[in-house]
Amino acid sequence: MGAVTLHLIKLCVGCETISDLEAWIAEKRRVSKVSAFEHVHTTRMVPKRHADLLDGGSLYWVIKGQLACRQRLLGVRPFTDGEGVGRCHLVLHPEVTPIRARPCRPFQGWRYLEAGDAPSDLGGPEADEIGSMPEPLRRELVALGLL
Repeated sequence: MGAVTLHLIKLCVGCETISDLEAWIAEKRRVSKVSAFEHVHTTRMVPKRHADLLDGGSLYWVIKGQLACRQRLLGVRPFTDGEGVGRCHLVLHPEVTPIRARPCRPFQGWRYLEAGDAPSDLGGPEADEIGSMPEPLRRELVALGLL
């Protein structure tokens, strides 16, 4: 039996909006000293089901209590930091894809998300219409169950 696509969910600490996340990625790229920029997010634990994550999986970001966007997972690289603590780099595609937002309670670390339970990307005319709304308005409409 082949791998089954699996995703991760993680809180996007320090970001208030999708634009904040995009600006943070752009700043990391700007100050990068290497010619081939690689966007990584460091976690403490290594996902045990990493083969399933790399079969088309994404990291879904929770921003201000809502699943808001995703980044495609390109790699999972365990390593040991300078203090001897095991950690993991999640290698992410730098492009952020807005999704059909939905509420998500806070949690620690990350959670798995089955492919069938993942929210769809915003695309086409719907993305233009919803994407043109101010993010606080979109957030409020999702909280009210209207989007």
